[in-house]
Amino acid sequence: MALLSADAEFSRNPILGAKANSEKYGFRIVHEAVYPLTTSDFTPIIDAVAESDCDLLFLCSYLDDSIGLVRAIHAHPFRPKMVGAGMIGPQNTAVKTTLGPLLNGFVNYEYWAPVPKMMFAGVQEFLGTYQARAGDAGVDLLGHYMALLAYTQMQVVTQAVEATGGFDDVRVSAFARGATFDTVMGDVKFGANGEWAHPRVLQVQFQGISDHEVGQFRNGSRQIVVSPPRFTPGALRFPYAEALSPE
Repeated sequence: MALLSADAEFSRNPILGAKANSEKYGFRIVHEAVYPLTTSDFTPIIDAVAESDCDLLFLCSYLDDSIGLVRAIHAHPFRPKMVGAGMIGPQNTAVKTTLGPLLNGFVNYEYWAPVPKMMFAGVQEFLGTYQARAGDAGVDLLGHYMALLAYTQMQVVTQAVEATGGFDDVRVSAFARGATFDTVMGDVKFGANGEWAHPRVLQVQFQGISDHEVGQFRNGSRQIVVSPPRFTPGALRFPYAEALSPE
C-alpha cells in the first residue's frame, strides 16, 4: 500500500485510519508521501509512487488536488490494482463532468448514491425540488453529495427540537443520543461517540463513464456502490486497469 495525502489537517485522520487498517488486514506500507497544497504538477509525485510498485494507492486530497491526481494517474503507465478512497472532489457534479472517463476505475467515498437501496422516503421529492432550482442558483446541479446531507442534518435538529419542546442543548443532545431519526437519508441513529450507529459512508467505484454529460450521473449506473454490502447493487471491477474502459 502507498499513502499519498495533502499537507493539511483534513488528511491526518484518514491517514491514521489507513495505517490502522493496513496493519489489521496485513498490508505492508511501501510508500508514504505528503504534498503541499500549492502542488500543480503531480507527475513527479506519481513517478515516486510507481517506483514503490504498490498494489493499493490510498489518496487523501482536496478538490483541486483530486483533479490533478486523477489526470496524472490516468496519464501514467503505472497501474496499481486499486486507487482512490479519501478524495474530496469527485463527489461534486462539476468535477464528475470535468473529468468524465478519467474517473473510471477510481474508488472513492460518498455519503449517498442514487441506487435503488438508497431511495428512501422523501429523496426523490427533495431532489426534484432542489434540482429545479440548482442551475439558476449556481450550485451543484444534482445535489447528491452535500445537499441531501445538509437537509438530513436539519431534519435531525428539527425532530430533536420538536420532541424536547425547545432549544435547550442538554435536553436536545440527550434526546439525540437515544433517538432514531426519520430522514431523506433513511433512519439516522448515533453511536456512543456521535458517529453513525451503523456505518453509512459509502465507497463507490466509477464505471462506464463515456463522456462529460451530466445526465449519466443522475442514476447509480456510473458510480457503483461497493461498500457497505447492504447498499451494493453491483460488483467492484478489479484491478484498476480492468475498469478504465467505458465498456
